[in-house]
Amino acid sequence: MTEPVTGSEAARPLGHVSLVGAGPGDAELLTLKAARLLAEADVVVFDALVSSDVLALVSPRAELIDVGKRPGQSIAQDLINVLLVRLASEGRRVVRLKGGDPFVFGRGGEEAVALAAAGIACDIVPGITSAVAAPAVAGIPVTHRSLAAMFTVVTGHRQHGEKPVNWAALAQAGGTIVVLMGVAERGVIAAALMAGGMPGDTPVAAIRRATTDEQVVGRCRVDQLADLAVESPATLVIGAVAALNVCEVVASAAYAVG
Repeated sequence: MTEPVTGSEAARPLGHVSLVGAGPGDAELLTLKAARLLAEADVVVFDALVSSDVLALVSPRAELIDVGKRPGQSIAQDLINVLLVRLASEGRRVVRLKGGDPFVFGRGGEEAVALAAAGIACDIVPGITSAVAAPAVAGIPVTHRSLAAMFTVVTGHRQHGEKPVNWAALAQAGGTIVVLMGVAERGVIAAALMAGGMPGDTPVAAIRRATTDEQVVGRCRVDQLADLAVESPATLVIGAVAALNVCEVVASAAYAVG
């Protein structure tokens, strides 16, 4: 028989965790709900890709906890799960702030499962994923009539023992391929796509730090991707649409009309 909880444990209500998408970087791309929760939070547990502009919206009374994974510095996901449970068990309003969308390669699903197992209330606040935001701000529509009727979002980072991405199948599928976390493996990815039948002259765009003042866009062909000068974090766009920049077209048309 389970012993009843007494004393201070019984008096302390459980807190709540919100898994919040911080978007690609520009604070103005946050949802209204995300901005409200940041202003109301007691503690914000944030990732490395969350911009300083977004963090500036956090209540000044809130505690900030950096759990970002960086080269040479990585906090195990299990420890982050334990941290979220502990903070909520203290009766605090917790925002787990993730770059992009929590459920797009953000491991938000794992955290939601861990919280549910601990009996902690949790809600999900979607964010704009860089998989569509980064191409968009570079003037690249991921779908475009006559060029791409579909797009695939895939990770370029696989841990040892995980099933590898079937690049050959993607090469044959057509449409647009958007690769997140793929900069380090860009040469391997390009070689695998070409081995699967993708033409070497297929256009590629790499958008680094999309939507921020540090945004840089590089363009090349898939057979040049290994040598493209680009640093993380960046989004790779592979396919016919990567040659487009509709923003320039619109700007040119507006100038001509004026």
